[in-house]
Amino acid sequence: MNKYSSYNNSQLEELFSNYLIDSWSYSKVTSFARNEKEFEKREIYREKSRRSASSVAGNAYHAALQFFFENLSEGQTPIPQLEQIAFLYIDEVHANDWKLQKTTPTIEECRIKATKSVSTFIGNFYSELSVYTADIKDILGVELRCDEWLTINGVDIPLPCHAIIDLVIETKDGKTVIIDHKSKAKFTDEDEIAFTAGKQAITYVNAYESKTGKTVDEVWFIENKEAKNKDGSPQLKRHRIIINEDTRKLYEALLYEPLRRMIEAVSDPDYVYTINDSDNFCEKAELYEFWAKTMIAEVDDFEIPENKKELIAKRQKKIRDASLASISPKVITGFRNNAASFITYDLSTSNMTNSEKIEHVLRTFGIIVKVAHEIQGYSSNTYLLEVSAGVKIASVMKYHLDIANALDVSSVRIGANLMVYEGKSYLYVETPKKRTEILYWNDKYLDGLKIPIGVDNFGRTVVWDMNNHATPHMLICGATGSGKSVSIISTVEYAIKAGIEDIYIFDPKYEFCSYKEKANVFNEIEDIEEQMRELVDRMQARAKTGENKKVLVVFDEFADAVSASKQGAELDIREEVQVGYYAPKKVKGMWGDEVLPPEPKYAMKVTGKMKSLEENLKILLQKGRSLGFRIIAATQRASVNVVTGDAKVNMPVQICFRVPKEIDSKVVLDEPGAESLSGMGDGLMRSPEYTDIVRFQGFYKKK
Repeated sequence: MNKYSSYNNSQLEELFSNYLIDSWSYSKVTSFARNEKEFEKREIYREKSRRSASSVAGNAYHAALQFFFENLSEGQTPIPQLEQIAFLYIDEVHANDWKLQKTTPTIEECRIKATKSVSTFIGNFYSELSVYTADIKDILGVELRCDEWLTINGVDIPLPCHAIIDLVIETKDGKTVIIDHKSKAKFTDEDEIAFTAGKQAITYVNAYESKTGKTVDEVWFIENKEAKNKDGSPQLKRHRIIINEDTRKLYEALLYEPLRRMIEAVSDPDYVYTINDSDNFCEKAELYEFWAKTMIAEVDDFEIPENKKELIAKRQKKIRDASLASISPKVITGFRNNAASFITYDLSTSNMTNSEKIEHVLRTFGIIVKVAHEIQGYSSNTYLLEVSAGVKIASVMKYHLDIANALDVSSVRIGANLMVYEGKSYLYVETPKKRTEILYWNDKYLDGLKIPIGVDNFGRTVVWDMNNHATPHMLICGATGSGKSVSIISTVEYAIKAGIEDIYIFDPKYEFCSYKEKANVFNEIEDIEEQMRELVDRMQARAKTGENKKVLVVFDEFADAVSASKQGAELDIREEVQVGYYAPKKVKGMWGDEVLPPEPKYAMKVTGKMKSLEENLKILLQKGRSLGFRIIAATQRASVNVVTGDAKVNMPVQICFRVPKEIDSKVVLDEPGAESLSGMGDGLMRSPEYTDIVRFQGFYKKK
């Protein structure tokens, strides 16, 4: 048993404070052994390397196989569904994560290449599925995460091992087998596999045995070769590594040497990580650019975890002091710029301004533009583009990911229409940015019943006019953390400040309970249904009296409330009604037999039907607009089943904060863009009061 596994929290904190990393893995060991500088870049300074189309395809293949084996007990997942999972993985790779190469010079071509490759891998897998399934008796684990303290070659390793094991099975002959999926351009030579894969195998074996207490008998590496074999031989090849006492000793000895060297390096803040110029697995220009950056940058210029910042800051100061003492900062900066110029199709490391990068990347595709204005906003910047005569404006749209890649952001939004600014039309590009300033709630933005929603990049207040009959109701969508609830709070506060006294908040998720003194707040679904019926009755009464005093109704997560409300037979009104008479009875009286009058017979019958919560909401939306009712309906679920055509017609003001997918943005706003927002109040608004969709930053106000 590893002695460090018995350490308490304070002992572990002291232990980890001596190391530049908090865990080790097989991939970290091989990275260190292959190229120390690449290891330093990725594992210590957390500088992500861009991923090639082949690498993304391999990860997407793993995602598809994970789903397949997790659901194998229910039957084999068909190829189209596996492809859909793989394609979704590819779609979610951010623009600035793709590695552009000569064969794939654009992000679109990277996606196409990755899509074709993963389709081939899945097709090969399915056609030769028996390589896996012929031996499976039971599946013991899929994508199994292990974080274990291990003893390697008789030595207790002072950092935990992190391993994610693709698949663990019990075979029909009772063996426990670890399986690793590999996507390959060509098969690994059989003579090499035992030694090249033995270190990985023993890492997984020790981690799994430590986690579960089970003994592993074999490790299989199943390679899936993309290019078709001309001789028609199988595309899947299984390499078996037998785990016995002798192979355990051999592979642990092979693993221990590079692992020991890596542990020694990360325990020494002054260790100098060398560059391996013969390493073909990394981009040398990126590596040398990183090397130059470490000599002139501060620790805050890197994405380093808080618990390592102090240790790495000391290292960084020594590096910087030593380098600047012997080499001029001007020389280092010049070298870094020179290295950056060799990074293929990558503008993220150059000293060009963002405006110059936009102009440059579009020029490489034969599109001549000039950035006439750069407008700084809270969560995004807006670039107004003058497009040269003869250029089709629609052709710019398809290069939005290439622009994002050049600016080193996840995505950009290009307006569907032109923007008129200072009397001239421009194509505009909006890019997310790191927020440096918070837009606090302030009643100076309020003008009568024009409720401020936020401020756009041009400093103009974006409003919802409660007096405008063309904008009576508002729909708000947004994922968790996007700023939806904060926007509702801000709107309610402005409404109170504007003099709205009748405010009803339907809050099934208990997020607005603090407003019970300022508004009528209802949380339970039964109370929400009853109050909605009362509001409809009140509206019907207003139709006779002509009263139109403003009433604000806020319905948070209306879709969830509607689905949880009474449906069908639950809405039946049942009453005891007379259904006939019982047969007359004869009784003996003083003067002989007497016949009593028949008694009425009663039974519970359906005498009517209550309107559902959804029906009452629709009535209030349709008829309440002219009678002073103003409704804000909010939801996290931006699906066509929730945000229907009727909902959008009845709520002409539509606000969308960040959503996970492009299709969600299209459902709410009829065009993409909300998937690229930066969150925390960065929103898009469509309203009859504005000619185009407006991007704004919402106000921040605590409850």
